[in-house]
Amino acid sequence: MKKYCISGWWLLFFVYCSGQKADTIINSREVERIERTLASDDMRGRKTFTPDIDRAADFIAAEFKKTGLQTLNNSNGYRQEFSMITSKLVSLNCTFDKQPFDQKNVVVVTSKPEISITEKSGYETAMIRAGKNMGSEARKFIQSGKNYMVLVDTSYARSFSRLTNLKRQLFKADNNVLFFLSVTMPNEFTVEAKHEITEQKLTNVVGVLPGKNKKDEYVIFSGHYDHLGVTTKPVEGDSIFNGANDDAAGTTAVIMLAKYFKALGNNERTIVFAAFTAEEVGGFGSQYFSRQLKPDRVMAMFNIEMIGTESKWGKNSSYITGYEKTNMGEIMAKDLQGTEFTFYPDPYPQQQLFYRSDNATLARLGVPAHTISTSKMDDEPNYHKLNDQIETLNMENMTMIIKAIALSSKSIVAGKETPTRVKTGDLR
Repeated sequence: MKKYCISGWWLLFFVYCSGQKADTIINSREVERIERTLASDDMRGRKTFTPDIDRAADFIAAEFKKTGLQTLNNSNGYRQEFSMITSKLVSLNCTFDKQPFDQKNVVVVTSKPEISITEKSGYETAMIRAGKNMGSEARKFIQSGKNYMVLVDTSYARSFSRLTNLKRQLFKADNNVLFFLSVTMPNEFTVEAKHEITEQKLTNVVGVLPGKNKKDEYVIFSGHYDHLGVTTKPVEGDSIFNGANDDAAGTTAVIMLAKYFKALGNNERTIVFAAFTAEEVGGFGSQYFSRQLKPDRVMAMFNIEMIGTESKWGKNSSYITGYEKTNMGEIMAKDLQGTEFTFYPDPYPQQQLFYRSDNATLARLGVPAHTISTSKMDDEPNYHKLNDQIETLNMENMTMIIKAIALSSKSIVAGKETPTRVKTGDLR
């Protein structure tokens, strides 16, 4: 009985100290400083593929360095750089068993300007059979990192051309994947393809706080820092989409949480803090980031999106997308007992928000990855508007939300609780 009482006392003491630390470090003045910088006119809307977003990346990286975070996999810096490729077909010649094969029944996915292959090139062979999701199956081959020759069942004849969409935005890679609308594998084949390749650079910003005794188990806090840039049609003299709520607010939260957990200094699991690029143009930043991790090592992902305004329930509240898919929300609620804050299930299920933010890639791999938001998606007047500016945000309430995320994640960060996994068979 005495041992139980002591443990209970230490638990209360830990909660008290964590709360005190949160109040000291996560304060509205610092929240506003970071938010105001990211959403300033100087950042010119942080549009993907522009020099403007690089200024934002530099600022975030400087904050991570000042906080004392390490880099991911001991890389040279906090900038996780990668390239997106767009390939436009210039010419294609293909034969099956020395007979011409119709070009419209071939899709070549590659990052290389020219390729020439035969049955002797060592490509692995596979087939997308009838009844499968053709797009999902095709992406698996592309993401495998291996060279593939893939036969696609002729039942997909009407939709086969859609595979060309996979060539529009590719991560730069060394592998080639060739799709053929055919049920018969030839004994001999030749493929010669030329593409016009366009390469564009992108950058996530990632910092790491290594765990003490569970270094190989990861907890991720993330948000996207890109937005819409500058419009050619000003409204009342304003042309900059500042993106204060979407998603400078989430990025601010990630930076503040890094400061908090670094100061606390007791995380058993390794914490990864990630600011993603290119969410607004297809979620490419989080997709690339997710491929650098082993999904079974990621215990939880707290993705933070648009927390600058009050939720439909008012202050001291937020919602979690995909709440019913894991017990992560229940763990967070337990850690928040004794506070006035409440995390609710997503009230906008018809919006499919669980699949529309940067949590989706890891969630599809089974990771308990959820987005935390307050955005009133049925009535958010500044969403993707020029007036999404810091003046429309509630700094005090936003600060309370960041504190709530910090406190609600403590059992997961400490390795005492592990959320259940997402059942991937239930996902679209």
